[in-house]
Amino acid sequence: MAIDFPAEIAALRSTFDQIEAVLDPAALRAKISDLEAKASAPDLWDDQDNAQAVTSALSGATAELERIGGFERRLDDLEVLVEMAIEADDAEVLAEAERDLNKLRKNLAVMEVRTLMTGEWDERDAVVTIRSGAGGVDAADFAAMLLRMYLRWAERHQYSAKVLDTSYAEEAGIKSATFEISAPYAFGTLSVEAGTHRLVRISPFDNQGRRQTSFAAVEVIPLIEGTDHIEVPETDIKVDVFRSSGPGGQSVNTTDSAVRITHLPSGIVVSMQDEKSQIQNRAAAMRVLQSRLLLLKKEEEAAQKKELAGDIKASWGDQMRSYVLHPYQMVKDLRTEHETSQTDKVFDGDIDDFIDAGIRWRRSRN
Repeated sequence: MAIDFPAEIAALRSTFDQIEAVLDPAALRAKISDLEAKASAPDLWDDQDNAQAVTSALSGATAELERIGGFERRLDDLEVLVEMAIEADDAEVLAEAERDLNKLRKNLAVMEVRTLMTGEWDERDAVVTIRSGAGGVDAADFAAMLLRMYLRWAERHQYSAKVLDTSYAEEAGIKSATFEISAPYAFGTLSVEAGTHRLVRISPFDNQGRRQTSFAAVEVIPLIEGTDHIEVPETDIKVDVFRSSGPGGQSVNTTDSAVRITHLPSGIVVSMQDEKSQIQNRAAAMRVLQSRLLLLKKEEEAAQKKELAGDIKASWGDQMRSYVLHPYQMVKDLRTEHETSQTDKVFDGDIDDFIDAGIRWRRSRN
């Protein structure tokens, strides 16, 4: 069936116009101008945290503006290409135009999802923690598989990913890991990955080859910013220092540079061993602790408002996604019903369709 290119292009333009109105290129240009002025300040790097925040925000806003302008240029190019192909009756060029059309549809879908992220912290970087749950060594191995999956996802998008802390399990895999993703809308994007993930497979650790179900929990929080002002009194925390360790308990540091901070009132524990010095690890751990406390405070406020309004919605439930490798292969999100049989691709970081479906699902419930 022949494609009606003019109608398809007109539909794309109509959708793009609506998306462009939300993304607001004029506001983006003003934001870029302001950030460029801050980035050119001679004392910018006197405060390294602020400097990194400014340069990261500038990079993100510039990329966003280029994405908008680039789509419009590609749409114009497609229109010219189709006119030439139709005039010359060139089937090969029309086939090329069809491929470009499909790519533009996917790009537009990505931009459309971005317009759905309007939460208070959606624009921020994300701190993700993965913890193994029920299932013994299989759960620890599953947690390591999820860690690789998210790091590969970040690599696919050329996002900055930094592992902050890893607690290795004795036999295989990890007990937990915390990493930071620095990218535009990292928190808004990854927040839909929070919840309990389930793996069903023939256990590689069972000499009888039995099927095993294991679980891992994923926590996603927005990274704290200096303007958030979450005060944490010294009397509310307990700080322990220890030697960083690698797989199997092997020491990877000859000094007690790793830091564990326990927030006594809430019981929240944050460990950090990525940095080289105890001072750096303590600062990084405090930043993650403040991020968790900020999110906890906002969640408590939101729960109180819902209770006063008499509208308490159910949580997402214990299991938000299942990864089945036996007796068949299927990854299925239990909230959105999105699924795929390409399990290898998913574990290699190809999870954009799941994330997009999750963002749309979340927006439909608000």
